[in-house]
Amino acid sequence: MTATAENPATTVDLFAPDLIADPFAAYARMREQAPVLTGSMMGGPPMWLVTRYDDVRRVLTDPLFLNNPASVPAGRAGSRFTVMKGVSSDVVDYLAGKLIEIDGDDHRRLRRLVSRAFTARRVAALRPRVEEITATLLDRMAEAGRDGTPVDLVESFCFELPATVICELVGIDEADRADWYRWGRALMVPTEHAEQLPAVFRECADHLLAVIASRRAEPRDDLISALVQVQEEDGDRLTDREMVKLVFSLVLAGHETTMHLIGNSVLALLEHPEQLALLREDPSRWPHAVQELMRLGPTQFGNPRYPAEDVELGGVAIPAGAPVLPLILSANTDPRRFGCPERLDVGREMGTGHLGFGQGAHYCLGAPLALQEAEVALHALFTRFPDLSLAVAREEVPWVLRTGFTAAAAIPLRLG
Repeated sequence: MTATAENPATTVDLFAPDLIADPFAAYARMREQAPVLTGSMMGGPPMWLVTRYDDVRRVLTDPLFLNNPASVPAGRAGSRFTVMKGVSSDVVDYLAGKLIEIDGDDHRRLRRLVSRAFTARRVAALRPRVEEITATLLDRMAEAGRDGTPVDLVESFCFELPATVICELVGIDEADRADWYRWGRALMVPTEHAEQLPAVFRECADHLLAVIASRRAEPRDDLISALVQVQEEDGDRLTDREMVKLVFSLVLAGHETTMHLIGNSVLALLEHPEQLALLREDPSRWPHAVQELMRLGPTQFGNPRYPAEDVELGGVAIPAGAPVLPLILSANTDPRRFGCPERLDVGREMGTGHLGFGQGAHYCLGAPLALQEAEVALHALFTRFPDLSLAVAREEVPWVLRTGFTAAAAIPLRLG
């Protein structure tokens, strides 16, 4: 039977308690039920849910699937910012249309310009500072837990490390970081901070415009200064609006994946001591292990894509402009692609690789930084605290009701 938008064969609630509680089992059921299902999220409009690796990879790489619905002939215009009550149109203009939401020549132009500033060399040069920040945070954890008191890894380490690193990379002064941390927390769980969001967006945009103006007058060795200075041979530069969008994405979204990756990885390695033992025996395995840990989360699904024309996917006819949601975690645990897919294996051969950072033209710009931070953080944490253990039963770890991510709200640990 072919499902249609008007008569879906199956409808999935992406915010259902069973999916939140056990995403691996829920996605496995969905994946074996059908390659493409219909679903919704938080009472929103229906979407097509793509469950299997090859189909998800196609959605992420085939230029037929667009990121901006307004790019589709007769498609739906707008973005998530346009429907937020109380957010003025000028703020929407600054914060909507981020790099992940742009297609075609506009996307290639912005990606090319940003890549001239956000280089592999810049990320690599940051590693000693990542190690220094990590050591400082571990010292604080050791002090807080010296008498056996449980320490919350999420608050004391998982949030602080990537938030501090991204602020230093971008060029957010230390005096302003408390505001950015506050804004970041509001945007990570927007359903709980809906009334604050208009003010958060306004404050973000105003602050970034001020920082950009400051760096234009007095450049520093940071990413904002590099974005201000970068230009093509033909004189093309990033506008202030484009820089606000880019920095907004990097600072407020860029650290969230890393935060949850570190937390989920600690839980996974504590649950699989034999895998942790392999890493302790041979620390050179850590970079490969972080890729395997990223395969298993935290990303559950990517941004919707919109086919530019009618298309068939997984045997289902999907009309042009209909939202298609690539279920990343489902693809990354598809037995058609990975053997024993739900098993953590730090020596797993990835082949064409997992889809945790996306794929294709919109592959995550910050992936190298996220992987570097997670590698440094996990290696240092388990080296510093060899007897690390959960302070509660595994089933008592609270999870964030956050669409799109598998994320612990708190991870109470005993340091040894």
